[in-house]
Amino acid sequence: MLANAEIVRRFLELKHQVHPDVVSYIREQDDPSLIDRIAAAVPDGTLVISAEHIPGLKKVRDGTRFLTNPELEIIVGSAGTTGSVTGHEDAVHYFRDRYNQLASMVRGRMTAMPIEALAKSPHRYRDEECSIIGMVAETRTTAKGHRLVELEDPTGSIRVLFNKGRDESFSEAEKILPDEVLGVRGKLSNDGGLLFADQLTRPDIPINHAPFRSDRPGKAIMISDVHVGSDTFLNEAWNRFADWLQDSDAAYLLIAGDLVDGIGIYPGQENELTIKNIYEQYDVFAEMLRDLPSRIQIVVIPGNHDVVRMAEPQPAIPAEFTEKFPANCTVAENPCLLNLQGVRVLMYHGRSYDDMIGLIPGASYERPGEIMDEMLKRRLLASPYGMRTPIAAMKTDRLVIDPLPEILLTGHVHICGITRYRGVLGVNAGTWQSQTSFQKQMNIHPTPARAFVVDLQTLQTEVMDFS
Repeated sequence: MLANAEIVRRFLELKHQVHPDVVSYIREQDDPSLIDRIAAAVPDGTLVISAEHIPGLKKVRDGTRFLTNPELEIIVGSAGTTGSVTGHEDAVHYFRDRYNQLASMVRGRMTAMPIEALAKSPHRYRDEECSIIGMVAETRTTAKGHRLVELEDPTGSIRVLFNKGRDESFSEAEKILPDEVLGVRGKLSNDGGLLFADQLTRPDIPINHAPFRSDRPGKAIMISDVHVGSDTFLNEAWNRFADWLQDSDAAYLLIAGDLVDGIGIYPGQENELTIKNIYEQYDVFAEMLRDLPSRIQIVVIPGNHDVVRMAEPQPAIPAEFTEKFPANCTVAENPCLLNLQGVRVLMYHGRSYDDMIGLIPGASYERPGEIMDEMLKRRLLASPYGMRTPIAAMKTDRLVIDPLPEILLTGHVHICGITRYRGVLGVNAGTWQSQTSFQKQMNIHPTPARAFVVDLQTLQTEVMDFS
């Protein structure tokens, strides 16, 4: 198998630079002749070879769009669709469902054998490359700096060693998270108890993914983390935003959680509230929505400051708190998948940022776009179970990203970010709250009072600053 460096070197000899997606694709195909075929087919003057230059690779959309409501449809996450957690029995179904969904994505790019087969007949596979798909049960760094991961599938478990001397797999192995699903190719140790990894494959977005675009004009405004009731809520900036909306041609307004600041969310919060009653917080928020143009369709989901359970998926905000919301406002669950004129938008408040930033080397609250990329690579909104992000282990895993959206909208970190990864637009919409005392302690500098305008025909974005 060609190493990444060798693939890059071969293209440089042919006077081309190459995109990392193409390098990964060639390694997955395990076909060195692809390099010459790709280079021979590119137009003259091409400097960087990208996925579009791979012969025979056609852009494909993830599914056909049958629109029950051509304007606004909640595909997954309508109010009332999240059930309750009954007990530990659901956890078994939950992880099995996560494994089955994500493993099927990996199988589209590699042929894998059951882990049990390696354990039963290690001598049979000792001299050949083996491929397995497993969920991460444990991960740690060895005394020599290598990465040791225990993977399990429904048939068994095996330890996998990622050697720090192998640049191709080790940089990604350092980012392995508990409870994500991986494909690994490598060779067995003599006793069959260890797999030496050569290549790591994640569920990921197909390299030939093509986003859907609306066939008619339409714009969606995306914001998050309003925090009504906090003494740092930026009321004047919101009023400028509301005035601007009156003259805008936007059709939709999406708000990705933390609509209000809540009560008792953290110690001493009562000292930082201007509205100390949770019903009044939602009543004021409702009044703010009623002042916006009634022609705009509004969708709101909860966050960790809202009056629902912390565990994800979070139910929609209960009716007793939303009675005064305007008729043009739809309450949905966190996460939820919307269809706006055929364009899929996955709304997720983003609590899992806390875990992912703590576990991925070099990750930062200042760069939320990078974390959205990592979510998309894993096809998981929240991977680790039992950490800072509470997860409700139900019979199906609603945190798996399937089907693929055109847009992933998140919030939570109060810092704006934007990314484009393999055709998916990622937006973190910031906040409407200035720096809090907690953020000062953590040296976090929010980017408040921003609204992202997304054109549904082009998927191009514009950022409006109302600060």
